[in-house]
Amino acid sequence: MKTCGEVLVELLEGYGVDTVFGIPGVHTVELYRGLPSTELRHVTPRHEQGAGFMADGYARVTGKPGVCLIITGPGMTNIITAMGQAYADSVPMLVISSVNNREQLGMGNGHLHELPSQRNLVAGVSAFSHTLMRPDELPAVLARAFAIFNSARPRPVHIEIPIDVITAPADHLSLKPAALPSRPAPCPSALKAAADLLRSAKRPLVLLGGGTSDSGAAMTRLVEALDAPTAYTINAKGVLPKGHALALGSNQSLVPVRQLALEADVVLAIGTELGETDYDAVFDGNFRLGGKLIRIDIDPEQLNRNFPAEVAILSDAGLAVDGLLRELGEPAGGTAEDSPGAQRARAVRELLDTQKPTAWNGQRRVLETIQQVLPEVIVVGDSTQPVYSGNHLYESHSPRSWFNSATGYGTLGYGLPAAIGAKLAAPQRPVVSLIGDGGIQFTLPELASAVEAKTPIIVLLWNNDGYGEIKHYMESRDIEPIGVDIYTPDLLAIARGFGCHAEQATSFEQLRDLLQTAAGATRPTIIEVREDAPFILEA
Repeated sequence: MKTCGEVLVELLEGYGVDTVFGIPGVHTVELYRGLPSTELRHVTPRHEQGAGFMADGYARVTGKPGVCLIITGPGMTNIITAMGQAYADSVPMLVISSVNNREQLGMGNGHLHELPSQRNLVAGVSAFSHTLMRPDELPAVLARAFAIFNSARPRPVHIEIPIDVITAPADHLSLKPAALPSRPAPCPSALKAAADLLRSAKRPLVLLGGGTSDSGAAMTRLVEALDAPTAYTINAKGVLPKGHALALGSNQSLVPVRQLALEADVVLAIGTELGETDYDAVFDGNFRLGGKLIRIDIDPEQLNRNFPAEVAILSDAGLAVDGLLRELGEPAGGTAEDSPGAQRARAVRELLDTQKPTAWNGQRRVLETIQQVLPEVIVVGDSTQPVYSGNHLYESHSPRSWFNSATGYGTLGYGLPAAIGAKLAAPQRPVVSLIGDGGIQFTLPELASAVEAKTPIIVLLWNNDGYGEIKHYMESRDIEPIGVDIYTPDLLAIARGFGCHAEQATSFEQLRDLLQTAAGATRPTIIEVREDAPFILEA
């Protein structure tokens, strides 16, 4: 007899899941009974928040949902921060948890791990949350979850299973995955209206978001057909080829790009929520659009948020752009370096180069060194100074290769466990976690998880002995810094205690050598770079 828990893991495998993240507990052990009969890999974090961040990093690299098995109560409260980050950044995540027996739900009798309602708890960080009251519901609920991951705006889904349902007989359930719906295609009349506006544009501007990550070739053809300068969000880095003549980088919060947005007569925004962390990171409310706006998004609720659209197209980004190109017609060849659009983009890039703070120079050199030594690198960032500057400075060779928690929800501690998930997703590529000394202390025990999972990530630890960015912010507002000059332990010694390699870089040459050595290592490597090191200050 197969239980519901055993059928569940077989169904997950049928949907293409190959890795699950979780910490077994007395409420979830029956979810583990069936794992040995599958090919699913189980990775054990040291905290459920780490499980969520690992699933997030895995999902961002693969485009597939990261899957977590989580215990009732404290396991769910622990993972909610990771779900919030994934929700804000449209990352597919499937959180399967236990919950108390059916007759105990909502009774408040003080059972182990009991909460009044886990579903209510996660309502704000999930596309939906479902309590599985009978094994027979399992195939339909999983089909609903994977339909969202495949065909809608991806976000976390939570399915909770009462302990007595996990162990209930489920031999009769089909193990065949459901046929998933196709992604929405654009309305022809809306495409025509958009094409008419774009043909009339004298100063077009394109804004690309993370929803375009899997459609880079189509996006490149489109911006070239329009000869339009193009800015992109942090999660869309790499969609345009690095060094493209029309590229403006992720600089929408800086004055030269904002001026271009104000002067544009038609703006085409694709797969972007036009949200604060990408368009107003300076928090002054001065990103404005002066012309007519065309929006393409897979989320109908997003099409008129933040900026109202003249033309709103509900569609998968790639399908909509293919349709637009048919309407517009594609010119032969790419964009000439001296085209009007390329000249406008070059002028903006030159202005940007003169306006970037000199304090970024050392961080720029660090990022350049990483990319020179590790050209196929995936950089997974936390909320730390080189990530903030890198969001403006760094250009990826390919999509899904630069992402961090400084966007959207903006949590700390993300960079280390998310890098583990990224390395599990792409073991053949080098993965660098770019994290500060403050942030790494949120999830430091996940170094043990990395060693155990044999994921030789590279942790570039930016050390300023505290919460340096918040300290600068307090000082800029004439607030006496309190709570930011924290005690920082010897993180290299701690890393060695976990079984990692650990060294401090004192020059760019040494940094290069350490990165090369780390790329061939079989264990994680921590490379510390001090913010006040002479080679950083003098760069």
